[in-house]
Amino acid sequence: MMKSTPFLRHALCLSVLSALAVSVPVFGNDSSAQDALPSLTIDLKNVTVSGLSSGGYMATQFQLAHSDWVKGVGVIAGGPYFCAQGDITTALAQCVNKVEGEINLEALNEKAKQYETEGKIASLSNMKDAKVWLFHGTQDTRVIAPVSDLLFEQYKLWTDTQNITYINDKPMAHLFPTKNNGVNCMKSESPFIGNCDYDAAGAMLSHLVEDVSTPDESLSGQIHSIDQQKIAGGDAKTLASEGFVYVPESCAQGEPCRAHISFHGCNQYADAVGDAYTTQTGLNEWADDNNIVVLYPQTKKSLFMPLNPQGCWDWWGYASGDYANRDGAQINAVKQLLFSLNSAPSLNKSNGSNND
Repeated sequence: MMKSTPFLRHALCLSVLSALAVSVPVFGNDSSAQDALPSLTIDLKNVTVSGLSSGGYMATQFQLAHSDWVKGVGVIAGGPYFCAQGDITTALAQCVNKVEGEINLEALNEKAKQYETEGKIASLSNMKDAKVWLFHGTQDTRVIAPVSDLLFEQYKLWTDTQNITYINDKPMAHLFPTKNNGVNCMKSESPFIGNCDYDAAGAMLSHLVEDVSTPDESLSGQIHSIDQQKIAGGDAKTLASEGFVYVPESCAQGEPCRAHISFHGCNQYADAVGDAYTTQTGLNEWADDNNIVVLYPQTKKSLFMPLNPQGCWDWWGYASGDYANRDGAQINAVKQLLFSLNSAPSLNKSNGSNND
């Protein structure tokens, strides 16, 4: 496919982002605890990740990059790995609300193999035992079913089918389904969290993490803010100043805890929806009673190059040519954010030595 000119890329970028989500007003975010992050002991060898829409694409990218220690992934309304192939025109034509022509899944898988050979992602053999949870609502027109179906087909090539759950029969729009939070489940509108009488967070974590307990209605922990720019430096230049972390009281008191990374979708970054994504998905409730620290990294919008007016995660190459592998700026930044949470340097060093 012919590569687009800078002007055309600018226009097409706006179009593909609009396909994923609509513009939303800006709200302040004052929900984070401003006290220092408590000392944490986190198992960095059994991390799980998840995301919605652009965050779903990023969850897959991050998991493949580090599948030696990211053991499970949940994707709501995402498509196959490397679908955009580093080109916004391809992203627009095949990876969101339409599929023009045929997506060459074999070529996408070959790219993953190439990255594996080059040491840019972890060994694909790790994927065999990974836990995978996929979701696509039947009323989702922003990322259509054939796109999500191809992600399912892709994972089946890498992962034992008994480890994969694909929920695709729920009448829900393009949003994060919850039991009773958010907007009308049939409408894809800000903050893209749906009152659907369906606990997606619970269904997902119950599949990804062994022996989780159903939570009660109270929360013991707090949401803390972290300085993404200070922690990740140049790798965080397309991220917001602040990211957020939910820390259960048990973890704050020193109990060993697991980690989960949750990637928001387009127009779900904190400057757009306040604390909605960090408080309303249901992830914190499950994390609270199961010793799981939840990292909520944050993007930011940009009206200049690299263009990202709706604060999406990079799944087509706006931030880095290596956006889908370990050398990608955002993937590197989020890894640094995660490792910075752990107060046991020896664990960070031991784990990191397998991934650099």
